Amino acid sequence: MHAVILSGGSGTRLWPLSREAYPKQFLALNTHESLLDETLQRACAVPDCSSLSVITNEAHRFIVAAHLQRYGREAEQGRILLEPVGRNTAPAIALAALRIQEADPDGVMLVLPSDHVVQNTESFVRAVEVGEQAARSGQLVTFGVVPTSAHTGFGYIRADAGELAGGALPVAAFVEKPDAVTAQSYLEDGHYYWNSGMFLFRASDYLAELERHRPGILDICRRAWEARRDDQDFVRVSEAIFAECPEDSIDYAVMEHTERAVVLPLNAGWSDVGCWSSLWELQDQDDDGNVVRGDVITEDVHQSYLHSEGRLLAAIGVDNHVIVETDDVVLVADRNRVQDVKQVVSRLKAENRDEYRFHRKVHRPWGSYEGLARSERFQVKRITVNPGATLSLQKHHHRSEHWVVVSGSATVTRGDEETLLTEDQSTYIPLGVTHRLSNPGVIALEVIEVQTGSYLGEDDIVRYEDSYNRV
Repeated sequence: MHAVILSGGSGTRLWPLSREAYPKQFLALNTHESLLDETLQRACAVPDCSSLSVITNEAHRFIVAAHLQRYGREAEQGRILLEPVGRNTAPAIALAALRIQEADPDGVMLVLPSDHVVQNTESFVRAVEVGEQAARSGQLVTFGVVPTSAHTGFGYIRADAGELAGGALPVAAFVEKPDAVTAQSYLEDGHYYWNSGMFLFRASDYLAELERHRPGILDICRRAWEARRDDQDFVRVSEAIFAECPEDSIDYAVMEHTERAVVLPLNAGWSDVGCWSSLWELQDQDDDGNVVRGDVITEDVHQSYLHSEGRLLAAIGVDNHVIVETDDVVLVADRNRVQDVKQVVSRLKAENRDEYRFHRKVHRPWGSYEGLARSERFQVKRITVNPGATLSLQKHHHRSEHWVVVSGSATVTRGDEETLLTEDQSTYIPLGVTHRLSNPGVIALEVIEVQTGSYLGEDDIVRYEDSYNRV
């Protein structure tokens, strides 16, 4: 069995914690580990799982790589497949299926979203083991979550009454998100399940059904895969070819049309963590019905989700609210209107504001930087460089930089000079001079950077050399 993790989403409904450059799958929302870590652990818990791979995009590839380094099979290459453009789940899964079929013609693939919660891993593993029997007999298995409420935020799967061998049920229909009355009727009917977005099938069977129902998608994916190239630990398919692919989900492209679809009931504490109210429902509530994370004080507050990333958050006399504090944004919302968070994100995009895309701390393949202060002609950053890592050789047209080493040691390239700096030492990079910052040590390098100039945007970078093959 080959686990395939889909990690291309942006998670806008959990803004401001989830942002485009660092979305919810990389956040510790349910436990002390990220949702992607939890997903990888679930996949590793399946006894027959022989390989792990993740499908992601250019922007998130190094964050995914850092997660995967913690989960075995270090020598396995090509575990990270890069989509040059997003085309939804049907093409993404096809790329993974093509890879698996080459290595293992009879291989079964377990497809998992990277940003869901499953609280009972043992029940999940048992369901996968049952589903594997159906998959090896040629069925395309989807996991249907046994509903616990008349939820209007999920799509549903209606099962036929007849049970197949192994406990799987023939799929009668896939149903869009219902209104409240319809959702209640689904709950009472007993033959409807929440659509989890998790699948289990042989790679060859999925490709055969995709060719039958959406041959155009498969043709483009095959050509893009044949033109692939390796880039360090990543596999890049042809952008020029893949960009021609229609955008479609696996449900619309295959599962709603195939005669091989079966649904396996899953009762394992599943949540898609689709909005802030999902987290409130998922986590333990105190005597007032509140979920509290971080430094929070409440007085006469009920049925609310309160989350502080750093500063003290004090709430008085509010009910049914979501209040989330980060170092640059505070969100206050009625708990019944948290789906409208995406409208705020759309406004931020339209106004070209960075808050929809970046946190104040921005992750890079070499480490991270964090904005500390900014005005019209200067800004101050804290730069953290991982041991052995190095920034690109670069220059700027519009700004100069002052670097002060706070901890660790730094190798600084400035023009033709190379200097070793230690704690409390500093250097100056004039405008237009090529430069590079590296960490030759075994502990993290911390640098305070002061930028001055007429333009301080991140796009004022001309790269000459880069260890991470960034443009």
